[in-house]
Amino acid sequence: MKVQPLKGFRDYGPEEMLVREQMIDRVRGVFESFGYAPIHTPALEYSDVLLGKYGDEGEKLLYRFDDNGGRDVALRYDLTVPLARFVASNPNLRFPFRRYHIAPVWRAERPQKGRFREFYQCDVDLLGVDTAAADAECILIDFMVMNALGLDGFRIEVNHRGFLDGLLEHFGVPKTGQIGVMRALDKVDKVSREELVKLVAAEGVSEETADSLVSVGDVVGSNQERLDACRRLVEGNAKAEEALDRLEYVFAAVFEAEESAPVFFTPAIARGLDYYTGVVYETFLPKSYGVGSVMSGGRYDGLIGMFANAQVSAVGISLGIDRLLSALEAHGEKQEIRLSRVMVCAMPELEAACFGIAQLVRKFVGGRGRGVELYPKAVRLKKQLDYANKKGIEVLVIPGPDELAQGMVMVKNMATGAQETVPVMHLPEVVQRMLSGVATEESR
Repeated sequence: MKVQPLKGFRDYGPEEMLVREQMIDRVRGVFESFGYAPIHTPALEYSDVLLGKYGDEGEKLLYRFDDNGGRDVALRYDLTVPLARFVASNPNLRFPFRRYHIAPVWRAERPQKGRFREFYQCDVDLLGVDTAAADAECILIDFMVMNALGLDGFRIEVNHRGFLDGLLEHFGVPKTGQIGVMRALDKVDKVSREELVKLVAAEGVSEETADSLVSVGDVVGSNQERLDACRRLVEGNAKAEEALDRLEYVFAAVFEAEESAPVFFTPAIARGLDYYTGVVYETFLPKSYGVGSVMSGGRYDGLIGMFANAQVSAVGISLGIDRLLSALEAHGEKQEIRLSRVMVCAMPELEAACFGIAQLVRKFVGGRGRGVELYPKAVRLKKQLDYANKKGIEVLVIPGPDELAQGMVMVKNMATGAQETVPVMHLPEVVQRMLSGVATEESR
């Protein structure tokens, strides 16, 4: 029997889970600050719900099988297609509909650094409105999430699939080859210019056309300068020009809210999934982290219409929390979260009293990140102190028999070593002051 996880899957110990849960709490806080509410969808979907939504490459990564009832099912690949099915299943939803969903997804891809076969996505979507303001709101949420996680040096790179569609039309790329060319252009930061020209040409266009298309990766300057350069490149193509006008408004709105937001027009960004129809964006950490995009999304106005009888506009964004955690750990930024801050020692023949004291303190000062532990066995005090030191306990409560007989208990500040004997009835406020770094009269 093998006792290790499957390849591409991983266990998370308590320390890792605490960090992960804190990150998710911060992300959830940002989502809710914009008025988004949570939903939940099943891990398993009928396969035909997922098929035809991700392109050939994506569909190869589905975990697909027949269940015990002989039904053709698959584990969800992302949270967006299940959202589209959810909306179609709930025709009485009120629009605009703001939702977020934080849950695991599964992809049978080759495991590599920061990339697993099971991982959590944190998605936020705004449905029922096709406006530049909605596009800008998602980009602003992206910025706020990265800030809430305490990350520096990130870049939010933005493009519009309408611009790319118009660009390809302008240079005569046939419809059948457009998705392949877009995916090739999306590698602009991963390969040399010469290699990129060859990749684009391999999709069935001439090298001369490929060279012209690749020139979008050569655009430099401010966002406005890049927009103007791209307008000259596609002059006369209404679809591309309309997309660039939309982007100009999106940037204006984002910078009105956050003047210094690191948001950049990157005209080769395409996003790999077939369902994107408008603004698309990817968020990158500095290259020293060794991962690609950690947060991405865009507008996908056609997807929900595949399930419903009516078209529903949609724009959203997704954060890969596990990939981000892996990048932070590899970069030496592993964060330790302390769960328990107070411990009550267990004393022989006083187990019930110790149990009650722990609960008294817990009621007044306990909570997430402020755990109150009771050592579960009345062993030697030295062993309990060793445990408290290794656990990083800040305040130790020691209920001695003589003190308890007088309604008193000993409290020790583990950081300073100061200790005092206080009435049990005042114990919660003494512990609270110690946790707040305020000395009591007796320890001054």
